[in-house]
Amino acid sequence: MTATPSTRPDITSADAWIGAGIQDDPSWTYRLNDAEIAEIDAALLHAKRSGARIPFPVDAFPLPRFAVALDGILGEIENGRGFQLIRGIPRHRYSNEDCELIYWGITRYFGTPVSQNARGHLLGHVRDEGRVLTDPNARAYQTNQRMDFHTDLLPIDVLGLFCLRTAKSGGASKITSALTIHNVLREESPELLEALYGMFHLDWRGEEPAGEQPWFSLPMFSECRGKITSRICSLVYYESAARFGEHYRPTAIQREALLAVQEIANRPELMLTMDFQEGDIQLINNHTMMHARESYEDHDEPGRQRHLLRMWIAVPNSLRRPLADSLTARYRWVQQGGIPAKAAAAA
Repeated sequence: MTATPSTRPDITSADAWIGAGIQDDPSWTYRLNDAEIAEIDAALLHAKRSGARIPFPVDAFPLPRFAVALDGILGEIENGRGFQLIRGIPRHRYSNEDCELIYWGITRYFGTPVSQNARGHLLGHVRDEGRVLTDPNARAYQTNQRMDFHTDLLPIDVLGLFCLRTAKSGGASKITSALTIHNVLREESPELLEALYGMFHLDWRGEEPAGEQPWFSLPMFSECRGKITSRICSLVYYESAARFGEHYRPTAIQREALLAVQEIANRPELMLTMDFQEGDIQLINNHTMMHARESYEDHDEPGRQRHLLRMWIAVPNSLRRPLADSLTARYRWVQQGGIPAKAAAAA
């Protein structure tokens, strides 16, 4: 039986890329030059002398010349390929606290950081906390397990990671274009693509704000003003929603569609792999890109474990991607500062 051709668009913008075509392209890595590093050093000294503490405003970390390049990087994230890697920060010269100030200071030029979890973290820590994905209240970044391809929990505009320390082995970061996956499904399985435009139920995994249901519903693909947006999360978020009732479990076609997304995302020719170096800053568009991580093994010595800093950044309204009405309620939490802190979680 021949599948009915999809009425969904073939996406041809720069963010619908194929990994094999750009894996070795140096243009997605922005390499800092000596003048930019000197400006970062001067901004760090200024912030420390003025007693700046996170969260500090953008003018507390002055980068008058580098700021022009940062505008271009944000343009690439929002209107280009959808991701960028900044490389060249001399990590060995800075303490962990200095790195936090540098990372906050640089990314503050992209927009407003929001809370990433019920602990109220504006500057989050990605490291193994000894948790496992079978715990329905654990977030995947709190484990050392493999993370499948996903977008993050809220429809935040930009995701940022700063590499403080690498693992003993493993932990490679992988990204793929959700828009390319959309194109592949359009050609190979249009009925599964159509299913992804329907409503899915997902588990907040214990991070729901006060007064909210512990699950939420939204489409995995949606369209607004000609722009396609993805909200596909890790598979565990769909499966664990069933703890609130069997009717929240994915239907057979929804599960088939989600598995197809993972199969396509994991095709070697479609994904792009980044092996982090200490001091790297990875920035990706959370509306168009999906990211994953290999499992990793940590060093045994205290203080040497893999450790990334994370930020969720809301870009100015004039720059951000238009979102469908079906995502408005979710984006409202971004506009209100992210996931509200809970006293028990923050303790």
